[in-house]
Amino acid sequence: MRQSSPDPYPVSVRSLSKAYGRRAVVHDVSFDAHAGRVTALLGPNGAGKSTTLRAALGLVRSTSGTALFGGRPFAELDRPGRTVGVLLDAGAGHGGRSVRETARLSGLAIGVTPRRVDECLDLVGLSTVGGRRVGALSLGMRQRLGLAVALLGEPTTLILDEPGNGLDPEGLRWLDDVMVGFARAGGAVLLSSHHLADIEMIADDVVILDRGRVVHTGPARGAAPASVAFSSADDERFVRALVGQGVAVERGRDDAAILSAATTADHVGRLSLTLGIPLTHLSESRPSLRSFFLDQTSGEHTARLPTTTPPSHPSTSLPKATS
Repeated sequence: MRQSSPDPYPVSVRSLSKAYGRRAVVHDVSFDAHAGRVTALLGPNGAGKSTTLRAALGLVRSTSGTALFGGRPFAELDRPGRTVGVLLDAGAGHGGRSVRETARLSGLAIGVTPRRVDECLDLVGLSTVGGRRVGALSLGMRQRLGLAVALLGEPTTLILDEPGNGLDPEGLRWLDDVMVGFARAGGAVLLSSHHLADIEMIADDVVILDRGRVVHTGPARGAAPASVAFSSADDERFVRALVGQGVAVERGRDDAAILSAATTADHVGRLSLTLGIPLTHLSESRPSLRSFFLDQTSGEHTARLPTTTPPSHPSTSLPKATS
């Protein structure tokens, strides 16, 4: 049975930096991953997500900063495989070994029984292909094998780098269930991902990187500020009251409602009662995590959309059918 970590932060990263020569890849990154929660590390390509995870685990030497797992560096854990389960590169397995051989060798390294190996292969849906060579597996199946290996030691923390790559929609849903179930059982999950729609559904917390720096940390739900639209029997007086409270307001595009930021529909409703001004419309909306992510990041490179000119005679540019 998995035991809870004695440290309130199973993963604690502080001021982590990594540079290759003069090029800073990760700069002053700090965040925590909590027990019982799924924490998503997000960012565009080149933002430093994989480097952050590898530096935290000591696979690359950080330039400065620390990363602790239950209060200790990964290299100082007595039985690291039973504390932290890691999946960083689904293609790292030896292509000539079988699925079962790969998993059992990993099991021997961390001291688990063959029975536990078989349990994990069954959990990820690979028990029927145990004799297949790793090199013959699809990317999605290699991801499943990597997750099986990460789970072998019944760790308290999972560190997963893009675990959904190569999985079909059914596989992604299964993976989401595994990660959420692991967290709800008391474990901590820290993963990087580009699947923002899935992350919005399963993540409890998000850490957004852009060009090697943290640009946002906080709960996944409510990461983006809400926008409240309302209208009332006396908009002018209502707006004065909100502005007096430091709430930004502006007239909606259709001039039928007033939009306000840094507030909630509940607050506007309570203010309506206080002022004695009836509301004629009240709604609250929040941008998707994808929209918020795009607003917060700029990416490694900026590209333009291609400009295309349609042919002047489309019919003559198409290949002729042959009988």
